[in-house]
Amino acid sequence: MQIVIIGSGVAGVSFAEKYRALSADDDEITLVTREHDGYYSRPLLSRGFTKADIEQSIILKPFDRLRENDINVLCGVEVTAIDRANKSIDISGSCQEKALQYDKLILAQGSSAFIPPPFKPYENLFFCLNSLVDLKALRKFRRELLSQSQQPNWAIIGGGLIGCEVASDLATTGDNVTLFHAPDRLMERQLVAEDSALLLNVLQSSGVKVLLNQAVKEFIKEEDKMCVRTDVTAEFDGLIVACGFKPRTELAELAGLEVGRGIKVNQRMQTSDESIYALGDVAELPNGKLYAFILPIRNQALWLAEFLAGQKQDNWTPPVFTTKAKVHGFEAAHPYNV
Repeated sequence: MQIVIIGSGVAGVSFAEKYRALSADDDEITLVTREHDGYYSRPLLSRGFTKADIEQSIILKPFDRLRENDINVLCGVEVTAIDRANKSIDISGSCQEKALQYDKLILAQGSSAFIPPPFKPYENLFFCLNSLVDLKALRKFRRELLSQSQQPNWAIIGGGLIGCEVASDLATTGDNVTLFHAPDRLMERQLVAEDSALLLNVLQSSGVKVLLNQAVKEFIKEEDKMCVRTDVTAEFDGLIVACGFKPRTELAELAGLEVGRGIKVNQRMQTSDESIYALGDVAELPNGKLYAFILPIRNQALWLAEFLAGQKQDNWTPPVFTTKAKVHGFEAAHPYNV
């Protein structure tokens, strides 16, 4: 059987390794990814400024380690289309192949940074932090400022989980940080009001300037400064937009699969095409939920590998799990909403 996996995050790699451990030797497993650096820990991206060796320590496994385990990895590759009729995917990039055949296709592309529509005209003015490539670009920009004996002054748009983590990490390095958030409290989707207030106090104590109830109207570049316009205009060295994530559903939608917030799957992670499955951030379960956290994503991947290897018959059910903000000095008193 030919198994093709799109995506090299925790979903794709966990599935590939588990299925290889359970499958027959004549099963072919191919993992296709746009990444070049290897399998890395995405949750550590938001700690990418206080850790000096992050560009190396974030790598959990080089792609060559997967290849040694008889998993074919095509890196630096974009999947441009899914041909459901012929059970193949079209690819472009550094590999010689132009198409790959599959018996089972696993969609595990994860999510991209969500950019609010009003911000899209200004995409060349700000950073996002959704990949190791993004982190490297941010670290390079920061190093250039520091080399000029200039402590960076950042604006972060978005006081959700990622925005608060990045604000905390940059402030811990000594950078100046202003956090803009549209609602009236931080991490309002995950935290009760009491913990939002505690988080606000922790961030302010670390030196982060937190501005709530902020409607960001536009970004403006003036010489070497970036300006954020709300009711007033303030200037910064760099801007980071952290307004959440968007599942990468475009390929599935073009292929005619059922798509909602994510790629719709049944309780066996199967899409509307019986030969195609989805895992992780992109998978929308029948209850309408996306399980975009490491523990349930890995659990999905291991379960699906066992299911396709004939070792599971029951439906996938989400495990009990909690999440936690990686904000220096912050511990929530109540469970997070997940």
